[in-house]
Amino acid sequence: MSIAVCPGSFDPITLGHLDIVRRTRRMFDVVVVGVARNAAKNALLGPEERVELARAALAADPETADVRVEVVPGLLVDFCRERGAVAVVKGLRGGADFDSELPMALMNRHLTGIETVFVPGEQRYAHVASSLVKDVARYGGPIDDLVPDGVADAVRAALRR
Repeated sequence: MSIAVCPGSFDPITLGHLDIVRRTRRMFDVVVVGVARNAAKNALLGPEERVELARAALAADPETADVRVEVVPGLLVDFCRERGAVAVVKGLRGGADFDSELPMALMNRHLTGIETVFVPGEQRYAHVASSLVKDVARYGGPIDDLVPDGVADAVRAALRR
């Protein structure tokens, strides 16, 4: 049985993320979405809220209803090893994503031997990034067509806190 981990901060989860998870699910027997804490980012949503939003979005799609969603408590490679994952899967919107993801992929392979699979994102989501979604929402712009159902409301509520 092949297991893959799709890691990310998912702050918030977007339609681009769902596209990558859906296509990953077609390649691997088991997919675990790993909701990570990124010390370099100031998260809008707490880790448990990000987990719940991701679970709801994935459960709504028959192709991803069996995907597990868990918090990554420490190093991604340790999380992958504990779950028996054979690969980390990362979505790429463009060259800048590759440039930032490649060093992490090489470090993960150096630490444990786990390989990273890069999946090009669907072109229609190339402009969709969690950081941009949050920026648009901060200024009252529409984000409902960029995120799964329920996520836009959660983002707007978090911005009011």
